[in-house]
Amino acid sequence: MRVSSPRRRHLLSGVALLLVCGCGGVTAVETGGAAGTVEAAGTVVPVVASTNVYGDIVERIGGDRVRVDSIISDPAQDPHSYEASSRTQLALSKAKVIVENGGGYDDFVDRMRAAARNTSAEVVDVVEVSGKDPDADEDFNEHLWYDFPTMGRLADRIAGALAEAAPEDADAFRRNAGAFKDELTSLQRDTARIEADHAGAAVAVTEPVPLYLTEACGLRNSTPADFSQAVEEGEEVSPRSLRTTLALFTDRKVEALVYNEQTSGPQTEKVRQAAEDNAIPVVPVTETLPEGEDYIGWMSATIDSLGNALDR
Repeated sequence: MRVSSPRRRHLLSGVALLLVCGCGGVTAVETGGAAGTVEAAGTVVPVVASTNVYGDIVERIGGDRVRVDSIISDPAQDPHSYEASSRTQLALSKAKVIVENGGGYDDFVDRMRAAARNTSAEVVDVVEVSGKDPDADEDFNEHLWYDFPTMGRLADRIAGALAEAAPEDADAFRRNAGAFKDELTSLQRDTARIEADHAGAAVAVTEPVPLYLTEACGLRNSTPADFSQAVEEGEEVSPRSLRTTLALFTDRKVEALVYNEQTSGPQTEKVRQAAEDNAIPVVPVTETLPEGEDYIGWMSATIDSLGNALDR
């Protein structure tokens, strides 16, 4: 079932990178070295990303030529409870590039952009970049940051959008996108190793969040569809579906539980407890970057955790 529920359209407030604006233009503050340095910058492109996942990717590609506001940035909260702020509205009004997930996940971005009357910003919609069609696929999974081929295409698209806004830095943006894609290739080699060792292994998930990743690892999702869909939609899980899901662990029919830490509730806690009681490894995932991590490091750690769980 396609997911575009109202709770998917509420998300948190983000933080901006610090820039110092002087009379002669914009200067970017760098803190490299013991004392730090201040270097004159060319055009600094204001960017708004719907999540800090996409914000981090923009920063990797744009370097010190971008100023990024990530609207969803708090890893400690459910990313479905966003309340608009005047600060976010202001950032959207000034953005030259906007990166949104699309597919119903963050529709609030378009509504706020319209309210801010910003019709000139280049909007990068990750669903469109992916080439997937949510309307044609009832099982469409909107959590595209776990799909590495899509992230590679996204890197090129972001580089192109930034180059339009700051043509003098186009070559740097493209080089940075290439370096980012090289790191994605390394992640894909890691998933291929898991597939070589564990192809067809059964796992359970609390939500569809990590399914692009588990599929890339050659794993089979054994979770009843109505269970994971109910959890994602914020609906009550039926007693029958809960019993069927719990039996995956008591009967040891799965080798790992991939657990979304940001949307836990009574039913998912029961599932987690059942996994732990039956010595089934639990692999945590989130929908936003953990504090202090970047996208590549985050994905690498998640892949390592999944591989270690299966190796048990």
